[in-house]
Amino acid sequence: MKYVFALTVPTIFFLSILFALFRKVKVYDSFTDGVKGAIPLVTSIFPYIVAVMILSKLLQVSGLDTLIAKKISPVFSFLGIPEEIAPLVLVKPLSGSGSIATLAEILSKYGVDSYIGRCACVAYGTSDTVFYIGAVYFANVKRKKLTVATCISIFSFLSAVVFSCFLCRIL
Repeated sequence: MKYVFALTVPTIFFLSILFALFRKVKVYDSFTDGVKGAIPLVTSIFPYIVAVMILSKLLQVSGLDTLIAKKISPVFSFLGIPEEIAPLVLVKPLSGSGSIATLAEILSKYGVDSYIGRCACVAYGTSDTVFYIGAVYFANVKRKKLTVATCISIFSFLSAVVFSCFLCRIL
């Protein structure tokens, strides 16, 4: 079965090339045109991504994330989110690598099969980094409603975390 999954992507790639040749598409020219279009996209997105990365690292290095996690953990407890995963819930919208490090720390401290470990894993998987994705999506949009989109994204992330912790508790 693992060979089936290992061959899936190369098979799709090969079939796409065959289909393009069948349709008489110049595959290499189309590929280079796509790459040419990617360079302006990267240069327009780059400042937003750098800003999000710098701000998330500053939050982490300054220790402000730990302080906020301690202050907001009673609210999380009221919502059914274990206090121990509060740092993960705060870091996840900001930084993908920071949230992986926080998840690894939680799992090494409480164990993979514990309630805390299960909640942390499911909370980690509930969404992607909100601010990074927002930076990518809104980089080329002329009419920006960042506040509304960010608030909706964070609300949906927190709702998913609350629901996932509820499911971990009853299962």
